Amino acid sequence: MKTYAFGVDIGGTTVKIGLFTTSGTMVDKWEIPTRTENNGENVLPDISASIREHLASRSIDSELVEGIGVGVPGPVGDDNTVYKCVNLGWGVFNVKDRMNALLPEIPNVAAGNDANVAALGELWQGGAKSHKSAVMFTLGTGVGGGVVMNENIVAGTNGGAGEVGHITVEPNETIPCGCGKYGCLEQYASANGIVHLAKTMLEKCDKPSQLREMETFTSKDICDLAREGEEMACAILDKCGSYLGRAMSYVSCAIDPEVYVIGGGMSRAGAVLTDSIEKYYKKYAFHVSANTKIVVAQLGNDAGMYGCVKMIL
Repeated sequence: MKTYAFGVDIGGTTVKIGLFTTSGTMVDKWEIPTRTENNGENVLPDISASIREHLASRSIDSELVEGIGVGVPGPVGDDNTVYKCVNLGWGVFNVKDRMNALLPEIPNVAAGNDANVAALGELWQGGAKSHKSAVMFTLGTGVGGGVVMNENIVAGTNGGAGEVGHITVEPNETIPCGCGKYGCLEQYASANGIVHLAKTMLEKCDKPSQLREMETFTSKDICDLAREGEEMACAILDKCGSYLGRAMSYVSCAIDPEVYVIGGGMSRAGAVLTDSIEKYYKKYAFHVSANTKIVVAQLGNDAGMYGCVKMIL
């Protein structure tokens, strides 16, 4: 095993790049802009140039680099082929082949979906450390997910494994999800979804709430009030937790992981959310899986970089 490795987490606005030792220690990290013009044709060349410049600035020979892991915001197959990334303007191509042409001195390249590699990162050095299998639910602007079994990412035939945000949890929903379906988990458990859920619940009852006094409110406002014990805010998070717990119970019937990891901005709600998830998970789960651990992610925005490194080790 060589000394160093790079983890590259591509986002719609910035690319996060981390230099790691192959034992799992982050040595340095930095960001570069994600240039999405011209169908994102500059993204991988910019990454390659930045890595080459960083190696030179630290006087590190490329022979000491084990490889580069790349997290992509879209579906990626087991062969490193990305199947379109709308946010980047990418079509279908093989990330490893493209990076090898740009940076031939570091031939070991692996690519994965960004949520999947974040799950792998949490399994390797984060909240799920010491486990072999995990499913991550990332509660942010949307609801993402990642599946890791026996320390390997499960991408699925079309790169669609781990799309837990689009599990149907409310079949009677009349408003479409961004994906075009109705009643997806993302419509109730994302930062935007829980605001919509709160507005719906506030309309249907007359319980007092500070949320009614706000011209606009966010998921953070709901979580803050719930932590303070406000009854309506707690009820909203309880409903959100019921959807999450149910979705996890479905996943367990197919995958039965050792641990679930809750990440993303919504995870900052803490016990007021995770206790609710656990309550409903136990209610809906098949009995042999009912005691599966539910933990909060620990690596924050760095999880993807850690997972990218683990992919190539």
